[in-house]
Amino acid sequence: MIEWTPDARELADLELLLSGAYAPLTGFLTAAEVESVAGRGRLPGGAPWPDPVTIALPDEIGPGDRVTLKDPEGAAVAVLTVTERDGHHAAGPVEALDAPVYGPFSRLRRTPEEVRKDLPDGGEVLAVTMRGPLDSAALDDVAATAEELDAAVLLMPLVFGEAGPAVVRAALKAAERLPGAMVVAVPLAPREDAEIDLELREHVARNYGATEHYAGPAPVTIPGPPHRRGLVVFFTGLSGSGKSTIARGLRDALLERGGRTVTYLDGDVVRRLLSAGLTFSREDRDLNIRRIGFVAAEVARHGGLAICAPIAPYAATRDEVRAMVAEVGGDFLLVHVATPLEECERRDRKGLYAKARAGLIPEFTGVSDPYEEPEDADLVLDTTGMTVERAVGSVLNLVTSGGWIR
Repeated sequence: MIEWTPDARELADLELLLSGAYAPLTGFLTAAEVESVAGRGRLPGGAPWPDPVTIALPDEIGPGDRVTLKDPEGAAVAVLTVTERDGHHAAGPVEALDAPVYGPFSRLRRTPEEVRKDLPDGGEVLAVTMRGPLDSAALDDVAATAEELDAAVLLMPLVFGEAGPAVVRAALKAAERLPGAMVVAVPLAPREDAEIDLELREHVARNYGATEHYAGPAPVTIPGPPHRRGLVVFFTGLSGSGKSTIARGLRDALLERGGRTVTYLDGDVVRRLLSAGLTFSREDRDLNIRRIGFVAAEVARHGGLAICAPIAPYAATRDEVRAMVAEVGGDFLLVHVATPLEECERRDRKGLYAKARAGLIPEFTGVSDPYEEPEDADLVLDTTGMTVERAVGSVLNLVTSGGWIR
């Protein structure tokens, strides 16, 4: 059977499909259902539904295929029977396999059926969906509303993403001031459209047994000072452009200054260790960059400063790394070492360009494989005629002016 690991948002939707929180949905939507939901806010049969629930699969997977959907750790979560393909998206029903493995507060990840059994029969239920803490005014409002309705209170922290555990802690703290309140953690990913997000929260709350819904206030995020936040400085450029030399110089300068934990991920070193065995096909190049991005994001997650210096020729993969870092609350600087191909080839310290021109190295960036120049670089350096000290100083100035070092 084919295996596939969905992204984090798709996995969250999958869990809600399997638990019944997305009832009446039993799988990922078809193109006709997506069109109906997007255009009318209803499924083709007339049932209200606010937002398309879709999954992207590789193009080679087609109708009739059964796909085992796995979590990032490789545990089989469900089987999707593909009934339709529409571009990258696939549609079809899902059936549960193993029970999901949860992290923090796993005892609070309950299905709607389990929760409804513990609610008062025939009574009012006020569900409070939360993406952040409830301040005193919101708590007073919830308490007054529950008293007016003579309703049980169901606190529903929405635990998608890195902030999930903190939202659950806030819900448990709020429950201390709301006697008898029940807390259930729900992995509902936020939607960009605030109105759609609210409608989806209301729909999920009803499936958990709510008769009334109270949307908690949007969380206020006050980022810490830059010098305490994780940072990834990501160099990209052709082989021989000077990116590794500048990256090493930046590492040395930061270590001399002190005050930050610095991790250096050089493209060649990663290739020999973390990515040993990978080829230079596009798929393997992308995998190599994702591995670098994953490690760098983990460094940033814990407040460290990671310096990466791969070629990273493809824009989409660089964007993936930026997103990985943003997801863990880190900052990301892209430095394009834009030394022209002619200068890189003139240097050719490792003799790679000569081998590529001779056909000995297939798929060599700049010669037989494209390099997609960044349009979103925070700094562009052409090292032709530029000293290493000046180039390192330019990057150091960028990091210093942003407040990441003091």
